[in-house]
Amino acid sequence: MTLHICVTDDIATCRALRRTVFIEEQGVSEADEVDGLDDTAVHLLARQEGAAIGSARLLTLGEIGKIGRVCVLPAARGSGIGAALTRAAVAHFRTVPGVRVAKLGAQTHAIGFYQKLGFEVAGPEYMDAGIPHHDMILRF
Repeated sequence: MTLHICVTDDIATCRALRRTVFIEEQGVSEADEVDGLDDTAVHLLARQEGAAIGSARLLTLGEIGKIGRVCVLPAARGSGIGAALTRAAVAHFRTVPGVRVAKLGAQTHAIGFYQKLGFEVAGPEYMDAGIPHHDMILRF
């Protein structure tokens, strides 16, 4: 199966994926998920055989490239799509002038996943939308 990840203007599809994963599956409140930052972000969309299966949201905050809202539909997990989305996000930020660090808030259970992609834990555990997280960074 062919995986295709690209920058997209199809925010509605990204939001639908996030609704499925974060709101319906993980129980995140709509108020926590819908934060008003989508219009200022770059969105990545992963498609396999034409079907939307994952997305990520990228925000540039000075020297920091913030990777967030990384999600993959349950049926597509375990096949490297989350890693491919994260690598695409890092590749994007490497092209943005002035960005020196990629940062993300990893759900605690996913720390090992992001460490395999070169990220390191940067700070104590905290709660975000009722889920334990750690900030992680990758310096360029």
